[in-house]
Amino acid sequence: MAGSDISKNAVGWSRPLRLHLGVLVVASLLFTSLPIIWMAFSQGTSAAVTSGAQQMRQMGLRLIEGYRTTLQGGSDAIALASTMPQLATAPSEDFDAKEKLFLEILHNVPNATSVYAGYPDGSYLQVISLMREDVRQTLSAPKDAVFAIRMIARRDQPDVISTLRFLDAQADVIEERAVDDLSFDPRDRPWYQAVVQDAKPVSVGPYVAGTLKAPTLTIAAPMRNNGEVVVGINIHLRTISHLLDASEISPRARAYIIDGADDLVAHSDPEVMSRLMDLWSRSTGGIEATDRNFDTSLATVITLRRDATFAAGGLARLDLDGERYLVQVAPISVSGLFAGSEAAIVVPLADLVAQANRLLLHNLLVAGGFVIAGVVAAVLLSRMVSRSLNQLAQEARRIGDLDIHEKGLSHSWITEINTLATALAASRHAIGQFALYVPREVVRRIVNPQGQAVAKAKRQDVTALFTDIRDFTTISEQHTPEELVETLSDYFELLNDIAERHGGTVVQYLGDSIFVMWNAPVENARHAEQGCRCALAMKAAVDTLNDANRQDGRPVLFTRFGLHTGPAVVGSFGAVSRQQYTAMGDTINVASRLEGLNKEFDTSILVSGGLRDATADHFDFRPLGPVQLKGRAGRVDVWELRGERAI
Repeated sequence: MAGSDISKNAVGWSRPLRLHLGVLVVASLLFTSLPIIWMAFSQGTSAAVTSGAQQMRQMGLRLIEGYRTTLQGGSDAIALASTMPQLATAPSEDFDAKEKLFLEILHNVPNATSVYAGYPDGSYLQVISLMREDVRQTLSAPKDAVFAIRMIARRDQPDVISTLRFLDAQADVIEERAVDDLSFDPRDRPWYQAVVQDAKPVSVGPYVAGTLKAPTLTIAAPMRNNGEVVVGINIHLRTISHLLDASEISPRARAYIIDGADDLVAHSDPEVMSRLMDLWSRSTGGIEATDRNFDTSLATVITLRRDATFAAGGLARLDLDGERYLVQVAPISVSGLFAGSEAAIVVPLADLVAQANRLLLHNLLVAGGFVIAGVVAAVLLSRMVSRSLNQLAQEARRIGDLDIHEKGLSHSWITEINTLATALAASRHAIGQFALYVPREVVRRIVNPQGQAVAKAKRQDVTALFTDIRDFTTISEQHTPEELVETLSDYFELLNDIAERHGGTVVQYLGDSIFVMWNAPVENARHAEQGCRCALAMKAAVDTLNDANRQDGRPVLFTRFGLHTGPAVVGSFGAVSRQQYTAMGDTINVASRLEGLNKEFDTSILVSGGLRDATADHFDFRPLGPVQLKGRAGRVDVWELRGERAI
């Protein structure tokens, strides 16, 4: 009877506590949260629109300023060049001085395509930057060429000079060609005629450049003491298009330039820009009015630019194609050039406020979740709360121990919070130790309750990289174990960091070798390209490490690499009680054999023909021919990876 009374008393004490606690928490949450949620919703929506508009204004003006800065840099360079005495004489006089000046201008105005000078006798000197691939193709430039020099001299004499010279990065001549085509005459070009006619700096374009056959904008000016000698600088319209990239504002944002005649000059959309350039490339003279269908906002922007409220950078809200947009128009003329030209930035309003709206919705959901959680927590029995906390603690301990077996749950009124803290600490420590022996992404997916991708082996395309240290056995004999361990630790740490920076997974350390894999467990569409970059970066890093090793008296480690891409079976392999995440198949074996093949060819990085075909546009390779690999019936095309191509 006494025990029964005690039990009844305990129940009596627990019921009032739950009831009072439930009523108090529910009332407090409702009376405090509902007004806050309503205010946050109403004010947050307005703030999101205001914030989005302000962001667009700031970023838009920054984009326009970058475009204007490019034009200003070209204008300043030409203004300076027009005062240089070495340009007063026609080529080939003072050729070295002219070349040095023009190269300096291209260094200082990196967005310029070329700088040149035209003379009244038809002489012409042009220095061209070969950074753009289309320019290189037009001129059929050699691989190592960085600049090209087009010169026409003594046009009216029997020994006329017409050459195209290519320079490397140090401005040394690597090739010179005689150019028989003398149809190009600077005196016939619009920039020359405009300067001679107006006797002042002018802006011309877009028009089709005579040498490069590409649409361009030009800034040209007369020489200070001779108005018939004209210096100019070209900016390729593709470069203008890149300068207008508005993706930082919004993925759907677009920017474009319109001239004083309301014609479209450049557009940030590559597809629209290609259509424009195709139209201009077929034109024989100056560009006439372009098709308004290139951008549906063009007609509206032309109207806005005539409104003083918006012509100087003000924001306008308007509806286009059934959607609300923000439009900003700003003048871009510099030093009196490109008069009447303006830049327009058109951004969907939904994109600008999307992030703020997502944050607002997130906060509302969190607030609502707290209200619901508070209501539920307030009415739950204390025994259920205690059980839930203890189950969380036990679950955390199982994660920390990587123990998948069921554990008996212990219950306590007093120690459950301490138990949870202890369990979480244990889990963090265990996972940290686990990550030292298993690739981090594999650990992450194994521990994640949603992660099942690494549990079962599956067939997929991968890129595999194997490394090996040449003559490692000899190195081991010549150094103490302590020296060897210290050297290998630095070596492995270096290669591991490089592999992770290039998106690779270090699957295994095999003695002095490393097996790195791409596209598993993390998908990477450019896995073959990343593998090549990683191998080149590893080789460069090991070379640097060896320089330090020589100074410190450590062994020098010459590393060989093998790369192959193709299908493999990837996943966990092994016994039921002990498994390893790795990849198996012919692709892995070929990569390993290629690494060993370096010894026969006296090379550092060998790749298969399949990997070379997948990355030929990005890297330079040297063919070594088909080779019979040990253990394989078929022959494999072998290539040496030499380096990354300059873009």
